[in-house]
Amino acid sequence: MRAINELIDTTDSGWPIVKDWIESAKNKVEVLTADSAKAKDALFNIQVTTRSPMGAVVYMTGGILVDDGWIRILGSGNPKLNRSLPDWNKGKSLAQFGEASPFLLIADDAIGGFYLLNGGGLGKDLGKVYYFSPDNLTYEPLDITYLGFLQFCFSSDLEKFYKGLRWTKWKDEVSKLQGDKVFSFYPYLWSEEGKNIKKSTRNIVPIEEQYILNRDMRKQLGIDK
Repeated sequence: MRAINELIDTTDSGWPIVKDWIESAKNKVEVLTADSAKAKDALFNIQVTTRSPMGAVVYMTGGILVDDGWIRILGSGNPKLNRSLPDWNKGKSLAQFGEASPFLLIADDAIGGFYLLNGGGLGKDLGKVYYFSPDNLTYEPLDITYLGFLQFCFSSDLEKFYKGLRWTKWKDEVSKLQGDKVFSFYPYLWSEEGKNIKKSTRNIVPIEEQYILNRDMRKQLGIDK
């Protein structure tokens, strides 16, 4: 485990690039403030330098909310997004801080979709981002790096990406959703009966519960052998 002073680079930080993209973003972006002590803890636990965009986001932000909170990019934690990137991954992709991981959960959305950075457990494309989609329970390769993922969040056409997965007045509901909660749908979004989201019943559940359910359903449906 590298010491915190080895991870903080004040001369060559990845933050200016991220900050410039935020300022020119086409989508609504809210940068959550970071607590200095928590930011240092999170950076130390994830063992990524601030030269990298991910290290910069973890150290400089409590997280980033996109499109009224539809997408939540993990940082070092904030009352609005009460999960740090390393803490959220512990017990899922990491058994212990500092070890190599098959993937990292880097962000999620309000409908129970999860974004993962491939560490080798999802395919040969190391460093590329996947979307664990709630409407088919597959890991969809997006063929973008973490930096490309930030650009996707900030300025891509999210209405197009989430076509069929948003409902009337979704912004009103999502903007009030806590950062550790998601909407759960019945019938399930991946089922034939759940294809029309406007006819589904919505409930708010803990995101941990939804993640476990999505993983378990992959096994029950035989997607995971």
